[in-house]
Amino acid sequence: MQSASKFQAKQIVCLEHQNTYLYAEVIDIIETRQMCWGRPLLLASGELPILYDLREGADILLPLTLFRPALDTELIPLLVQITTVEDRPVDSAKIAHRQLRAFIQQVWQDHPNNFSSSSGVS
Repeated sequence: MQSASKFQAKQIVCLEHQNTYLYAEVIDIIETRQMCWGRPLLLASGELPILYDLREGADILLPLTLFRPALDTELIPLLVQITTVEDRPVDSAKIAHRQLRAFIQQVWQDHPNNFSSSSGVS
């Protein structure tokens, strides 16, 4: 994983967990808490993958240690796919945000030490 000094505002980062990838734009780094304030772009789940467009949702605040820089070669084809899909279900935003919540909950359950040390709670 990366140290805080390696991430910059507007950089795209990835949180990878169990064959699911959360891509987000860095808004800011909270150095004192070692947290990344990010704006989710998309969630890619599975090998094909299933894509969830998160561009209309809320920002996230997660531990820096969970992120890595996203590679252009992995991200650009996915962004092209979510911007060209025309026949999305009416409730696709709700589905996408439900998937994001479930993903973050799973990351939190599997990495509780990352969250407790970042939050300053002992």
